[in-house]
Amino acid sequence: MAKWGEGDPRWIVEERADATNVNNWHWTERDVSGWSSERLRQLLLRLRVEGPEGVCQVTDINKLDGEASINNRKGKLIFFYEWQLGASWQGTSSSGVKYRGTLKVSNLSDENELDDLDISVSLCEDQPSTPLLDLMRRTGTEEVRAVLGKYIQQLKSEFTQGMILPTANAPKPPQCEEKKNQIKTSKTQISSTPRHCFNPAPSPTGVHIPTCSFKLKETFQTSADELYRTFIDQEFVQVFTRSVAAVDGRHGGRFQLLDGNISGEFTELMPEQRIGMRWRFRTWPSKHYATIRLDLEGRGDETELRMECQGVPVGEEDSTREGWTRFYFQAIKQTFGY
Repeated sequence: MAKWGEGDPRWIVEERADATNVNNWHWTERDVSGWSSERLRQLLLRLRVEGPEGVCQVTDINKLDGEASINNRKGKLIFFYEWQLGASWQGTSSSGVKYRGTLKVSNLSDENELDDLDISVSLCEDQPSTPLLDLMRRTGTEEVRAVLGKYIQQLKSEFTQGMILPTANAPKPPQCEEKKNQIKTSKTQISSTPRHCFNPAPSPTGVHIPTCSFKLKETFQTSADELYRTFIDQEFVQVFTRSVAAVDGRHGGRFQLLDGNISGEFTELMPEQRIGMRWRFRTWPSKHYATIRLDLEGRGDETELRMECQGVPVGEEDSTREGWTRFYFQAIKQTFGY
């Protein structure tokens, strides 16, 4: 078997002793149907066209049937998506009269070009004829193509990270620059986490300030093992936060995500059961960390997560609660379909 830097550089023996699917060289698949469904809904509901006839806009998405995934086979990314879409639109004529209609796309898939999309626009059966229908058929369909093209572009740009991992001959990422006031880290400490780039370890003593606590509960449609890995695996974290992250998923390992706005360390790791961490937001008082405990209870194909957060600075409770709900829980569900 080749060693690091010798022979086929895709086999990184020093990082994977079992040499299983190194660098995702064999078939690797990522389901992005959940994210796709939500993104298509968001983009289509923003659609609005205006002309001399009046204004038309999409008001509701009543059909989103399909799936999407990204596959990696021997270093080549393959994108698969297939959707049938249905929407309602409302038009307001220049004289103020309102009309209702429907919009359908039956063949959005990786096999069809945007110009080949079958987009049908019509009025509801009880609606009289109106020039607004021509506006939607003329300008609205082009806007639909543009919106769906944006979805495809984002699908191919936001979810490719980590599907093809770097090889031995690939350029190495830049190292973190030490700031003048950072705590110096010994060579032994640096070598223990060679693949991550962190700020110095959190100070064991925090700043004494008035604090509060809160609890959250959420149910995910996945196993406890899968949900556990989603929180501590660097690749998973980078996918659902849609940004570069540094995560050392070990007891005492540090993490930094969302452009450095979030940082901390893991204080307790019990696979499939519990994750404990010291966690802070960048704008909090220096060296102050909250204590986070995530308890996982698997129930077949679903998992209940109970979160307890203590030590949040007074006045930061609502934003912290909303941040966890939006940037952790909802992001994970939308991204992975949990």
